[in-house]
This record gives sequence, structure tokens and C-alpha cells, in this order.
Amino acid sequence: MSHGNIRQILLLEPGKASLPKVFISCSPVEELWRHHKNWYFVEAHDFEPIFTKKDGYRRIYVDLPGMGGSPVGSIKDLDSILKSVSNFVEKHILPSNFLIIGTSCGAYIARALAYRHASAIDGLLLRVPLVEPVTSKRDLDPFVPAISDEALLSSLSGADREKLGNITVQTPEYIDIFRRKIEAIWLPAITASDSAGLDSIRNDPSLYKLSATLHSRETPFFKPTLVLTGRQDTDVGYRNAWPLVTCYPRATFVALDRANHGLPIDETDLFEALVNDWLWRVEELRHHTLPLGDSSLT
Repeated sequence: MSHGNIRQILLLEPGKASLPKVFISCSPVEELWRHHKNWYFVEAHDFEPIFTKKDGYRRIYVDLPGMGGSPVGSIKDLDSILKSVSNFVEKHILPSNFLIIGTSCGAYIARALAYRHASAIDGLLLRVPLVEPVTSKRDLDPFVPAISDEALLSSLSGADREKLGNITVQTPEYIDIFRRKIEAIWLPAITASDSAGLDSIRNDPSLYKLSATLHSRETPFFKPTLVLTGRQDTDVGYRNAWPLVTCYPRATFVALDRANHGLPIDETDLFEALVNDWLWRVEELRHHTLPLGDSSLT
């Protein structure tokens, strides 16, 4: 039975056949799922400035079914998307060890992949992770900007106000960066995906929930992990993600002030520092004995 074809972008340093692999699990973030953006391109935009400064990493950005070049096929729910990505991992990455990064719903899928392929995964990065798939059950704050400037907002055109939505930091500098990211990165991908196929999953809680096993307090994942959330994230929030620290004992948990579900906007230096710290911890563990009781080795 077909589970949709995965299209990949593979970036690598030529002439280095034994490079460690980084697998980027790309998925639309919560707020962007509704606008059907081709999220793998956004992932590359945010992570390539970091990885291009480093030697020895292949980057594989995956175009999930329905999100651009990969057809929906028989995809009917999040479980079938997970199966499609897991099949891709088994065919194109295993038995090599790799790192996995997931954003929003992609982080939800990445957690399932981390459990399923734990022995091969050296590190896990969860950016603005979707933890509670049922919107009404999420612990969310109402939108309150970190910096408010009503006069500045009133000077924006109606088209800009609609395009920008809730603006977390209402300063000219932030708005300029935010606008450029939306126009250059997000808007070009709006028409790339299968609206009907994605909406049928996103709007049905029974289809938007994974049945797969995830790491828990009882069965933790002992590899270096970064959980990166935004305090002003009104889509998935940050409080639902806090219990993940018990599932991932090597996790750094960050709740960034003045950051929303689209982070990073203007906090790219801090974002890079956090990702670099995660990569350093991964490499440190790769060169030392793993802790006793690491269930991810079984």
C-alpha cells in the first residue's frame, strides 16, 4: 500500500563520504498548516546558516506528503504520514546514525521516529513542539505582545496587518524582519500543498493524533535533546511541552521571551547559539561512553 512519495533535498559536503547525517523532519507549523506552506523550504532557511558553518554534516530536508512536491497519495492521517517518513528513514538513512530535528507537528512526528529508531539517533531537536494535538486541550495564553506600539500598528496598511497577523514585538526593526521572512520564505509556498488533503487531517482530532509510542518518564531517551519553545506562542504554547523534560533527561528546555510559533524572527543569533550547544553535546556524547541504563540502546 502506498503511503505517498517523499521528495528530499540532500545537501552535503562533496568528497566526504563518511559524514554524520542530520535528518530534518519537516512539517508545517501549527499556524502555517492552515495556510498550507511548503515547510521544508522554511526549515532550510532557518537551519542552513548554522550548518553551512560546520564541517561534516549532511542535511536532508524532507518534503512531507501534501506539502509541496510529495503527493498525498493514500495519506489519511498523521499515522500514515509518520509511516511514510519512517519508511524514508529505513530506505535512505539507516543503518547510519543520524540526528533528527522537527518543528511543531514535525516535532511530534520526530518524537515518534526517535522512539522507533532510537538506537540510530544521536540527538533530537524539538522546535515549538506540538505536544497536545487537540487544540481545545492546550494550555495557551491569550496573545499579548512583548512590546506594544499601537501608533506603529495603526500606521501599517490593512494588507500588512492581515499579512503579519499578531506581531509579537511591535518595533519597526522587528516588523521589517518579520515582513521580509513572510514575503520571501512563507508566502511563496502557500500554493504548493494539497489543501483538501491536509485540512481533512488537521480538522479531525482523531486523524491528527499519533497512535505511535513516544518516550516517557518510564522509557526515557538519553541522548542530547533541545526543546525550544516561545513564551508568546499562541498556537502550541510552551507549558504543554514542559513535561518533556522527564522524557528526555539530557534535554535543555528553553522558553524564549518575545518569541512566537515562527521563531526565530530577529533572534537568529540566540537560535544559532542554542543549536550549536545541542550539536556540541551530541559530539561530546559520540566520543564518550553512554550512560548506564540508556534504554535507547536496546
